[in-house]
Amino acid sequence: MMMRREPQVAAGVLYLVATPIGNLSDVSFRALEVLKSVDAIACEDTRHSRPLLDHYGIDRPLIALHEYNEDSRSARLAERLLAGDSIALVSDAGTPLINDPGYPLVRAARAAGIRVSPVPGPCALIAALSASGLPSHRFTYEGFPPRKSSARKSFFAALKDDARTLIFYESSHRVLETLRDLASVFPAGRRLVLARELTKRYETLVDTTVGGAEALLAAAAEMRLGEFVVLVEGAPSTAATAVLTPQQARILGILLRDHPLKTAVALTVEISGARRELVYREALRLSGREGTSVEATD
Repeated sequence: MMMRREPQVAAGVLYLVATPIGNLSDVSFRALEVLKSVDAIACEDTRHSRPLLDHYGIDRPLIALHEYNEDSRSARLAERLLAGDSIALVSDAGTPLINDPGYPLVRAARAAGIRVSPVPGPCALIAALSASGLPSHRFTYEGFPPRKSSARKSFFAALKDDARTLIFYESSHRVLETLRDLASVFPAGRRLVLARELTKRYETLVDTTVGGAEALLAAAAEMRLGEFVVLVEGAPSTAATAVLTPQQARILGILLRDHPLKTAVALTVEISGARRELVYREALRLSGREGTSVEATD
């Protein structure tokens, strides 16, 4: 008969436990072990967390930790951790601190030398990105856009030329207005993926464009329900077609004769004002190392 492995829960540790974003079956075995074994569970909304805990027969003391009390309550929780209690932090759904409360507690714990241990699991933005078909090697998560239209437009304008895949959260109450403001700033043909109700019964991922997203949602009332992850294709990179001016290339060539590649690149950038990535690419070509990763030689 196999012996049951004892939960690996240590005294005086703050566990950041990811919980399902919809489907209760997505919780990990380790997350359940930790939640069953800690001295207390700090949660964003005790009423929201209770169904998950009841579903798995977990009966531990709950402590409300939300945006309105986390500054004052974090210090008291840190004191408990220093006294030897183990505490798990959960949010309403997904990974703690990702657009959810918890940062003051983690900051206080680390400042006090308390061990903070992540128990990884579901995260809506990562789930959406992985299934979106958009480039995932470089991306930026920007949270919820501002509530007011003027602020949203300024917010989007600052991101329009970003080459990374852009990821936002949005509620059903503002998603149409957000898509409208996005279309007023971004090129209409830029690819956009709408992910809603991830892991739930009506999970939907729709490929569209910045210019077509608002009309798509406006035409189908059911598409405006639920919680949204909005993913936008990054701006096309001009690095591949950009080249150094003849004068910049001449400076680089002269410096490469007497200096190592990195030094020559740094001096060329300083003297000519050329973009570093262009100088590096040309330096690699001139030195016969074309095809070598810039990061690898940096």
